[in-house]
Amino acid sequence: MTLEPVSAVETAVYRFPTPYPEADGTIEWDATTAVVVRVRAGDHTGVGYTYSTAAAAGVVADHLADVVCGQDAGDVTACWSAMRRACRNLGTRGLVGQAISAVDVALWDLKSRLLGVPLSVLLGRCRDTVPVYGSGGFTTQDDAQLAAQVAGWTDAGCTAVKIKIGESWGSRVDRDLARVDRLRELVGPGVQIMVDANGGYTVGQARRVGAALDDRGVVWFEEPVSSDDVAGLALLRACLRADVAAGEYAADVVDAARLCPAVDCLQLDATRCGGYTGFLAGAAVAASAELQVSAHCAPSLHAPVAAAVPNLRHVEWFADHARLEPQLFDGTPSVHGGQLSVPGGQPGSGLTLSGRCEPRRRT
Repeated sequence: MTLEPVSAVETAVYRFPTPYPEADGTIEWDATTAVVVRVRAGDHTGVGYTYSTAAAAGVVADHLADVVCGQDAGDVTACWSAMRRACRNLGTRGLVGQAISAVDVALWDLKSRLLGVPLSVLLGRCRDTVPVYGSGGFTTQDDAQLAAQVAGWTDAGCTAVKIKIGESWGSRVDRDLARVDRLRELVGPGVQIMVDANGGYTVGQARRVGAALDDRGVVWFEEPVSSDDVAGLALLRACLRADVAAGEYAADVVDAARLCPAVDCLQLDATRCGGYTGFLAGAAVAASAELQVSAHCAPSLHAPVAAAVPNLRHVEWFADHARLEPQLFDGTPSVHGGQLSVPGGQPGSGLTLSGRCEPRRRT
């Protein structure tokens, strides 16, 4: 079926400050930058975004827009392939991968609107809600800030929560473990505890910390070492009881395949791995290895594709993005009983750019 040709690709950049300085094990930040892409065909517009830097908008404008314009809006995977070919000499990972991802998400949204079907249905929906876990617990938080965040997750019915550890590149292990103990006090025995070191430990440190986490009943140890250290991840997977997870920086199926032997659950991020096209491909690679996948951050953006992945474990309900997305878009899905609703009552993703975000616009 031939649909209308893509007539325009537009970008906008928005900056959303955090309520206080935030940090994980290796970096500190005070704002999140969202690069929004809108793709038009006829009277319809599809929307996508990535959290990146304003330079990603330049990649879209300078290298991707002309590649996509004029293409049949129904041929999303053809557009995806064309974008990757056009960026061969730039490289298709990192910043360029984020730009491709935002355009791909917008193209899928546009196609579903042109066909008059919900995006989740177009992608192959197999569930009406997707499980989420509360995520944040930044190393810069004091006890009151952590308690307030945990209370929000508890009120939303989350049965699993995650905090950051590996503070200051693994130099404050005592505080890391004390914060895990405090988290257990806050959530009680019925909630699973997850941690994310963001690659802040060495392998030896991660093995020792992981043993202490096992004693505390922690079920998920994310990026105990850098995701580039596949051998280190595999070693830790072999000796720890907690599930070892990584993959948020995976750019394509090659990265996914490289990580699968080293993790218990593969993380994928549609704003980085090639949009929904890349996410579905990565999930298929994980399924071939008998692994589940977990969607990293951007919960509203991930809801439609997460609903279409049979081997999904959960979606990360990340504090920064749970706050950002309702400011950026109208129609963001809500969380109740630990489940993120999947928009399905109208064509498209259910997301439209909100006028509320205009004060945050930078370009």
